[in-house]
Amino acid sequence: MIRSLREALELSPDNDKLRAHLAQTLLSAGQFADAAEQFKQVAQHDPADRKSRLGLARAFYAQELWSAAIVVLEELQGQGAPEHEVLLYLSRALLKEGSFGKAMDTYEALLNRWPDRPDAELDEHFRIGGDDFDEDYEDEEDGPMGDLRASDLVVKSDVTFADVGGMKPVKDEIAMKIIQPLLHPELFKAYGKKIGGGILLYGPPGCGKTHIARATAGEIKATFISVAIKDILDMWIGKSERNMHRVFEVARQNTPCVVFIDEIDALGASRAHMKHSSGSHVINQFLTEMDGVASNNDGVLVIGATNMPWNVDPAFRRPGRFDRTIFVPPPDADEREQILEILLRGKPTKDIDARAVAKRTEGFSGADLRAVIDLAIEEKLRASMKTGMVEPLTQKDMVNASGKHKATTREWFTTARNYALYANESGLYDEILKYTK
Repeated sequence: MIRSLREALELSPDNDKLRAHLAQTLLSAGQFADAAEQFKQVAQHDPADRKSRLGLARAFYAQELWSAAIVVLEELQGQGAPEHEVLLYLSRALLKEGSFGKAMDTYEALLNRWPDRPDAELDEHFRIGGDDFDEDYEDEEDGPMGDLRASDLVVKSDVTFADVGGMKPVKDEIAMKIIQPLLHPELFKAYGKKIGGGILLYGPPGCGKTHIARATAGEIKATFISVAIKDILDMWIGKSERNMHRVFEVARQNTPCVVFIDEIDALGASRAHMKHSSGSHVINQFLTEMDGVASNNDGVLVIGATNMPWNVDPAFRRPGRFDRTIFVPPPDADEREQILEILLRGKPTKDIDARAVAKRTEGFSGADLRAVIDLAIEEKLRASMKTGMVEPLTQKDMVNASGKHKATTREWFTTARNYALYANESGLYDEILKYTK
């Protein structure tokens, strides 16, 4: 059918209906790049053809080109009442890109319009729409919180700074914020410095923000609480605020405590953009908890992490809240060597030169380096299954694997550099400019 449609299109190249039919057929056949090209041509000839532009967005989505899909879908959303499929794919693409708050707002808009057409994938992330959801809720008369219990939140970390390759500036900042005050309490008390506070880590994904937070708790043998935004945000009115309060109450009862909140941009989106939604109440609750207005936060260190600091409300960075904002870049060559050595511990190896591998992986994040080792292991497992012996990883295996994997940080720096160049009045992104130079 595809061959026939192409031949027909050669005879009638200006037939947009025929080209759209070909594009749809290619999309159904899984030939996404070709489908995108055909949909693009139709959209250029007929900008009013919403079906072809939606097809273009779906083709981009299938290729994991999240940003490109979002651009097309947001344009469709802004032009009249959007179709169910527009909001559905926009919410999914935003979620894949990491814009958790925008994804949830879009999905809420979808459910408000089509309450009988929920999406299982999105429900799983946002914890909404389940028939038995309310049955799991424990009213405050029976207990302080239903879903977030202390036993579920509190853990002990067995990871320390020794398990984290590189990141010296981050370690030094954390040491000054919580480790040294614990070691020299009287000295810090003399200067009126409290133990705890807030640190905001930002940078490309996979560069160790979560790992350093867990290592901080392990370094001082403190309680560690890791909270995902989906554990706090809730579509039942008032419950998100109670979830937030519960997290901080548990932290205050288990000091010294490190509270790690990932994807904090989803929580800290500009309040100006959500003044008519319940999200602003959650933000205000969080800021109140951070300020310790009605409670003592001494001994509570809050570490927030985000890949998109430009989406975080400036109020979060006020002194007394996240008063330290630290850029976490991809590891340099020496740090990549350390990370490789840590990741290779306990694995069968033979004559691996970690420094040489590190030099070949410029721009790789810690997650990228882990992916390289996983690729090398997969190849070695194939060889081991043939011989029935445990074959050690070699330098050749590592070099081959590093050539197959591409750094995942490049796209992030493209976006970040634009903000650093054109939206850097406060100097927040100076570190990005230094790094990219």
